[in-house]
Amino acid sequence: MARSNSARKYSSDAEDSTLVYQIEDNLYINLTDKCTLACQFCPKHNGCTEVKGYDLEMEIRPESQQIIDLIGNPQDYNAIVFCGYGEPTLRLKVLLEIAHWVKQNGGNTRINTDGLGNLVNKRNILPELSECIDALSISLNAQNETVYQRHCVPALAGSFQAMLDFVELAPRYIDDVSASAINGLEDVDIEACRQLTESRGAKFRQRELDVVG
Repeated sequence: MARSNSARKYSSDAEDSTLVYQIEDNLYINLTDKCTLACQFCPKHNGCTEVKGYDLEMEIRPESQQIIDLIGNPQDYNAIVFCGYGEPTLRLKVLLEIAHWVKQNGGNTRINTDGLGNLVNKRNILPELSECIDALSISLNAQNETVYQRHCVPALAGSFQAMLDFVELAPRYIDDVSASAINGLEDVDIEACRQLTESRGAKFRQRELDVVG
C-alpha cells in the first residue's frame, strides 16, 4: 500500500489549521474542536493541542470539499478516520458527505466517537452511517455513570445510558464495532468495561492512560 510522506494541511492567508493528519497508515480527519464531553484526561483540557506532533487547534470549520481536496487518493491509506480534536458526529452532514466520497473512491472509513451521536442528533443516525462507514470505535470510558460523570463531564443529561444504547445498537448496522476504556484512569474497572461492551455485541479495546493517537 502506498503511503503519503506527510499529512496535507489546508492554509489561507488568515488561518492555518491542521485538517487532516497521518498516523502510520491511517489519515485522520479533523472536522471540529467541539465536543459533547469535557473529558478530564483529554489533552485539550490539559493545555495541550498536539497529537503526534500535529497541532489540532482549529480556527475554521472545514466544509466537505476542503477535506476531500486534502485527502487525495483514499486508497493510499488503510483507513480514513474521522477523529481529530472534537466529536465528529456533531458535524454529521459534512462527515457523511466526505465518507460517501471516500467509499465511492475505494477507501475504508472509521469514526472514533463518544457514542452520543443519536442523543445529539435526536434520532438514530446508524442507518445513515451504515451506508458509508466501515468501522466504529466508541469511547466507553467507564463501567458506571458515577465514574463516567467524573471523568467525562458530559454536557447532556442521560449521556452514559445513551452511549451504552449506542454501543448495543451499532453492531446491528455496522460489522466492525469496538468500544474502549483507559487502563490507569482512576476507578475505571477494565474488566467490567469489557463485560459491558461484549455483552452488547461489540469488541472491547483497552487503551492506556496518556497514550494518544
